[in-house]
Amino acid sequence: MQIDNYFSAASQSLHTVRDYLRFAVSRFYQAKLFFGHGSNDAYDEAVYLILHTLHLPVDTLAPFLDAQLTMSERSEVLSIIQRRVEQRIPAAYLTHEAFLGEYSFYVDERVIVPRSFIAELLRQRLSPWIAEPDNIGHVLDMCTGSGCLAILCADAFPNAQVDAVDLSADALMVAKRNVADYELAERINLIESDLFTQLPGRKYDLIISNPPYVDAESVTALPPEYLHEPKLSLGSGSDGLDATRVILAQAAEHLSDNGILIVEIGHNRDVIEAAYPTLPFTWLDVTAGDQFVFMLHRNDLI
Repeated sequence: MQIDNYFSAASQSLHTVRDYLRFAVSRFYQAKLFFGHGSNDAYDEAVYLILHTLHLPVDTLAPFLDAQLTMSERSEVLSIIQRRVEQRIPAAYLTHEAFLGEYSFYVDERVIVPRSFIAELLRQRLSPWIAEPDNIGHVLDMCTGSGCLAILCADAFPNAQVDAVDLSADALMVAKRNVADYELAERINLIESDLFTQLPGRKYDLIISNPPYVDAESVTALPPEYLHEPKLSLGSGSDGLDATRVILAQAAEHLSDNGILIVEIGHNRDVIEAAYPTLPFTWLDVTAGDQFVFMLHRNDLI
């Protein structure tokens, strides 16, 4: 990317990592950027982008604060800061890297940036809801996107075969790369399907899903950063529950006798409870509270 005159002039007075960090934070606040794709604020995102661009450990800042940048490094750092400010591209798309806990995944604009609360639950192997994780034989990750949750499932349930389903062939190409990176091609089966349409007769001990769930009104008010993400991954009808309705209607026929369904629905708890007053939702605790992820047993759905 061509560095414009403003950023080019800045390079004449910025020399150290500390200088570029201060500059980036100032520009991010000035541009009123939105931080919802892995970083919590301008400082954290500036640290990550600078260290990543300089090929330094992204969790180790202090030893490098006063290191002076070469001319080529200055140009690279300024370029990524400028793109973040002017194009409002989420950091994960700039670096092609996203994290869920200690897991790192390749991402680009063919997939939504991973940020599912279900990842927290999988790191605990869904305890106490699954008493014997080693007995889980078949798992479905519906709306897999980058494949991140399918990979976490394969790690959490070492004896399971995982079907990772997505409507987008482009998303499945990204998932294929991540599955290969984690050497899980023999255990994760990538399937192009509109929800359950290509899964006739398949049964699972566990179905997880982080489907599109943003309602139409909220879609129109999303910050510019979200416009870089695939539209299919965000909105789901007027109330955000179109995909979830299909999952609730069809999951029972794809669950084993003791199977469970876990679905993330964003801020739609009140809406879904009103729409399904007889379903005994169990709301699972995550760091943000008990409003975002529900669980149902097969028997609850039939």
